[in-house]
Amino acid sequence: MASLQGKHVVITGGTGALGVAVVGALIAAGAECHVPAIETSLPADRLPKTGVSVTLNVDLSDEAAVASFYAKLPPLAGVVNIAGGFAWALIADSPLKVYQQQMSMNFLSCALSSREAVANFRKAGKGGKIVNISARPALNPRQGASMTAYTASKAAVAAFTVALAEELKGESISLIALAPSTIDTPTNRKDMPKADHASWVKPASLAELIVAHLGLSDPINSGAVMPVYGKA
Repeated sequence: MASLQGKHVVITGGTGALGVAVVGALIAAGAECHVPAIETSLPADRLPKTGVSVTLNVDLSDEAAVASFYAKLPPLAGVVNIAGGFAWALIADSPLKVYQQQMSMNFLSCALSSREAVANFRKAGKGGKIVNISARPALNPRQGASMTAYTASKAAVAAFTVALAEELKGESISLIALAPSTIDTPTNRKDMPKADHASWVKPASLAELIVAHLGLSDPINSGAVMPVYGKA
């Protein structure tokens, strides 16, 4: 395992439940974290006070905003693309804006961030690692009934990851995607109070897996889309 001590890592979606867990785990591993946030302000206790730099008001679906954010960063060792959103919508309740929103939040944010990450890695000449977050329905679309826009956008993330990993296989840049089942977050518990929460993927466990991948000295699993289903 390579040390993450002093390494710089971007975490998109770093202010959400999973993102906060990943930031905390990376800081514990010695990394310096950079978080682009769509919010214009954050509660003081949302993220640790040391080891993390937050840039507010960054729309990750806006090409210029993403490029501007990355232009100010030091050489990176890794990027974790967590930013996204969910929409539960039957086909009859899915106007164009639902599909556009899901593709923008889940796929475009990932693609634009990955593109700028690759440019950063190449400029530094030291390679780097990208971890994208897909979802279980992307691997088993039958589970995406009643959330087709979300499922399609997360399937796009998975396909993009594999294709870009193949494009970059001659360089020291690796990509994987994790495809978790339901993540145990306060929002998901509120929305599904009667579900079996014990079977859900814990943010801390997912964060541990992400940190482990970023610390691999030889990322032989580049191009993998990995199921992370917890006990479900």
